Formats: sequence, structure tokens, C-alpha cells
Amino acid sequence: MRSIARRLRVDPVQADTALALVLAVVTVVYGLQSYQARYRAEGWRPFDLTAVCLSLLVALPLALRRRHPWPVLTLSLTGLLVYTAAGFQPSVNLWPPLLAGYTVIARRPPRQAVAAAVVTCGAWTASGLQARLSVELSVAQSVIAIGIVGIFATGTRRLAERNTQLAEATDRLRREQELRARHAVVEERVRIARELHDMIAHHLSALAVQAGVAEYVFTSDPQAAREALTAIGATSREALEEMRGLLQVLRISGDAPREQEELYHPAPGLAELDGLVERTRAAGVPVRVVVSGPARMLAPGVDLCAFRVVQEALTNVIKHAGRPATATVRLQWQPDRLEARIVDDGPGDGDAVSGSGLGLIGIHERVRLYGGSVHAGPRPDGGFEVAFTLPVTATDP
Repeated sequence: MRSIARRLRVDPVQADTALALVLAVVTVVYGLQSYQARYRAEGWRPFDLTAVCLSLLVALPLALRRRHPWPVLTLSLTGLLVYTAAGFQPSVNLWPPLLAGYTVIARRPPRQAVAAAVVTCGAWTASGLQARLSVELSVAQSVIAIGIVGIFATGTRRLAERNTQLAEATDRLRREQELRARHAVVEERVRIARELHDMIAHHLSALAVQAGVAEYVFTSDPQAAREALTAIGATSREALEEMRGLLQVLRISGDAPREQEELYHPAPGLAELDGLVERTRAAGVPVRVVVSGPARMLAPGVDLCAFRVVQEALTNVIKHAGRPATATVRLQWQPDRLEARIVDDGPGDGDAVSGSGLGLIGIHERVRLYGGSVHAGPRPDGGFEVAFTLPVTATDP
């Protein structure tokens, strides 16, 4: 439908040009036919070449009525007054000036609109007097015609003003929403960076201990020294991977106030999934966990990411799924990736999609950080779904 509307949309200048040409042709044809049929007997001046030129002066400027409302109204009224003063039948050219007056009233401020209405009303009254009408009738028809035009033009102007205000408000809300989303991304990345910092600190502490053990038993127990060096290699690789993620997160500029946290507080992972499920059940939402495939050992950052995404999805079920609702957590282990789906069958309250969406922003940021993919949205048959995939880079235990 939108593509059809775009194809049918006509440029305003082209529409005004076509309207001006149609009015000019209709006016000239009407003037010629009316003079032959009626106005000759009433003693009006013949509708000759001068009348045609003046009629064109009255109608053709309407092609520019939106770009130059006042000049168009001035030309049209001037042509009408000269036309009637020359002795031609006045009613032939009354309507183009009325349209020009409508344009000024609709597109200009109230003071200019009042001035345009008065000028147009005066020209119509003069034409009525030239047409041998009484003063009362000339004034009455002018006031009625300009009054009707003014009502419609004022409504059009107010509608345009409201549309402009609505467009500005929409644009302002869009910018505010973008700022809120950007702020949420920054906050989430800073929080992830803090957690990664804790894990990196843990890895470095472990490296220092293992290096001390290797040095201590290097000559007395070579086998233990080799095992310590192997552990140092594995731990350093994990620490390097976490450091890369930390640097990627910290590429976002800006500082956030740090909270008081324990430096070596252990980060949760999928091993704590049972406790998370029990807490969700205690909140009144039955949860079923389905695991397929042999479980793999995940790097701490990936393990934390998977746990946080499941936690946020179950939190959304508690907040937004409504009652009654049940949730299912499916974990499918593949050789090179972990696939997970958290679905619920609740009626929902709409806030999970139409609300701030900050939790979903955090989910996307976490999964993207580790090279995974995520989808979150309503299900076709009801309920809500969060599905994500994370690459598995660690080796089996």
C-alpha cells in the first residue's frame, strides 16, 4: 500500500500548475459561451482578446500559490479588478481569486490571514457592484463566500500546525529513545567489563601461584613442574581471551561510577542453573529444563554470558508473561556451539516488547561480545521466546 501511495503522490507544484491551467481554460470557454448566449443582450463588453489576457492573469498565477501566496493573490485580485473595470461581465473570474485568498489564509499567520480575507472580500464586493447588484447583496455574498473559505482555511492551517508539532515531538522522542538505548548499551558494557575484570584478576592470581609451584619443584619433581606449566599455559590462554573481550568492551568512551564489589567474587555460570530455576519456581512460574548432547566445559566469560542470558529471559517471564505461564529452558550442546531456547506460554502484558527494552539490549550486547547470535520476540502461537547460540572454544574436561 505504501508503494502504491508513493507512486500516486503528485508534486504540489505540478498539481497547482494543472489546476491553474484547468481554471484558465474553463474561465475562457465560459466567458466566450456566456457572452454569445446571454451577456451581449445585457450590454457587457464583448469577451475579446483583452478579456482572455486578463482572465489568464487572474487564473495562471495560481500555479505558484504555495510558493508565493501573497504575490499570487495580488496578481489575481489586480486582474479581477482591471477586468471588471474594463466593462466585462464580472462573474466570469470570481473563483480564482477566492482560491488564492484561501491559500494565504491557510498558509500565513493569523494577521496576514485577516488581511487577505479583507482584501479578497473587498475585491468581491467591488465585482458585485460592477455586476449591478445592490450594496447589501454584494457585501452579503462577499462576506459569506470569504467566511466559508476562511473556516476551511483556518482548519487546514491548524491541522498543518498540529502535524508539524506532532512530527517534532516524534523526532524528539526518537532522539531520546536513541540516547536511552545508547546509554543502556554503555552501562551494560561497563558492567560486563567489571565482571571480566574479576575473572582476569582471578586468572592472573592463579598464574602467579602456578608459576611459584613450578619454580619450587622444578628440580625436585619435574613431573609436577610440567603439570604446573601446562596449567599456566591453559590459564594464560583463557586470560588472554577474556582480556580481548575486556578491551573490546572498553572501546566505548565514557566513565561510569564504580560500585563497591568484591574483587575476587566468583562469577556464576551454567553450574548454577539449578538454583536459578528453583528461584524462578519459587516466584510462581513452573520451569522445565531440557538438556541434550554431552555438556562441554566453557570458558568463564562464555559460561557467565550463557547464565546471564538465561537469567534475564526467566526474569522477563516472571515480570511480563502473566498468569498462568510456564517456561521451558532447552540447552542443546553441539560440538562447536551451545544452542539455547527459553520459551514461555504466557499471555503477556506487552511490556517485554513495547517497554524500555533495556534487558533485551543487555542480552544482545553480551551474546555479540562472544561472537554468538540471539533472537528475542513473541512466538506465533503465543508466548515469548529468547534463543541464542554461543561458540564453544574450550576443550572437554
